[in-house]
Amino acid sequence: MYARVVRFTDVTPERIAEVEARIEENDGPPEGVPSTGLRLLYDEDQATAVFVGFFATEEDMRTGGEVLANMDSGDTPGTRASVDHCEVRVERDMG
Repeated sequence: MYARVVRFTDVTPERIAEVEARIEENDGPPEGVPSTGLRLLYDEDQATAVFVGFFATEEDMRTGGEVLANMDSGDTPGTRASVDHCEVRVERDMG
């Protein structure tokens, strides 16, 4: 499994609410993004968010990343600060 991890700055609670609503309204990822899942983390005190998109293969991650990188900035939670393309090496849910 692979993950595209994007950190955003200048994120407001209102913007997070808009992004959450848009995600809940859709049945899946944006067109052209072969993602298998996602996580959106928000730190209101620091006005930052981390978006983690999961992909079955490295190729899927690269393909989806190209689409996501070209998204209109109005569709993102805030200002893109960093993007990491990772192989998920350990995944464990406790409890």
